[in-house]
Amino acid sequence: MAAINICTTLWACGLRVPLPRSFQSNTMKICILDGYTLNPGDLSWHNLERLAMCQIFDRTGQDQILERCADAEIILTNKVGLTSSMLEKLPKLEFISVMATGYNVIDVSRAKELNITVSNAAGYSSQSVAQHTFALILEHFSMAGAHNQHVTQNDGWRKQPDFSYSLKTRHDIGGKKIGLIGYGAIGSQVAKIAQAFGMEVLINRRNTKGELPEGMRYASLEEMAAQCDIISLHCPFTGDNKHMVNEGFLNSMKKSSVLINTSRGQLVDEKALATALNEGQIAGAGLDVLSQEPPGGDSPLIGATNCIITPHNAWSTLEARQRLMTIMVENVRSFLIGDPINVVNL
Repeated sequence: MAAINICTTLWACGLRVPLPRSFQSNTMKICILDGYTLNPGDLSWHNLERLAMCQIFDRTGQDQILERCADAEIILTNKVGLTSSMLEKLPKLEFISVMATGYNVIDVSRAKELNITVSNAAGYSSQSVAQHTFALILEHFSMAGAHNQHVTQNDGWRKQPDFSYSLKTRHDIGGKKIGLIGYGAIGSQVAKIAQAFGMEVLINRRNTKGELPEGMRYASLEEMAAQCDIISLHCPFTGDNKHMVNEGFLNSMKKSSVLINTSRGQLVDEKALATALNEGQIAGAGLDVLSQEPPGGDSPLIGATNCIITPHNAWSTLEARQRLMTIMVENVRSFLIGDPINVVNL
């Protein structure tokens, strides 16, 4: 206990020292339920393993959760859900660290009632998601990937009579209007990049009291749909905004406009979007998220016209995952010394 008290004092002074090896408890156990997405092999669990015994699973099925977590005081999970009934059957559990920003996979209210602390991670992927957002935008407007495929797989360039050609008319993004629905850490990063490209930035968020940087302005969803060349979603899924992008919204967008979603698939009515794409109501979509992941065979967006889909990997650059790993270690370490951080169920 003396070692813990010393560490607590040092942390209170702002000195983030590692716990001494003498405190590497033989009784505390960390169970990592779905570690593969965070660390497919290019990172290290070493700093977590220094804190307590770690049992690391790449993936965990719902029927495996209780057995694997039975002796764990600490659980790390990304997408593996822990329901109220599960939490009640894990009497040793004291702390859950969600390896993501969203924590809807945990019944946080019941966890609080059971004195289980729940923490999350925020801000680790802002840069990588913003980067991916523009990768999707630029593919629609510049078509680098499509032209590469045409040249390398279809021998398209060799068959051309001219030194240069385009599969279809391409456009600058400079001077275009981009509408951002949500203006948190990711949305604000996207806005900065958009301005660097010379775009006009419209913002829609619930709180419009804060002053925006020069060159940006608030706009209603109706104004965005009618005026923007690109609409990009950067808001959390709260339940009441399910299918906020629906048939009516899509029909009010410009026919030349593009929808980007790197947020949550549930924000979009996928059948309505597929119809809008296939019928030319909008020009394209770039999606990193779907309502079901992985998608089922009946997903209406797989194969839809001018629809680019990536497998929910905007967040997962090496640098972003390293930041996430660091946050996980700090979450666990802080909990162990009695000063939990990033707590979502206070």
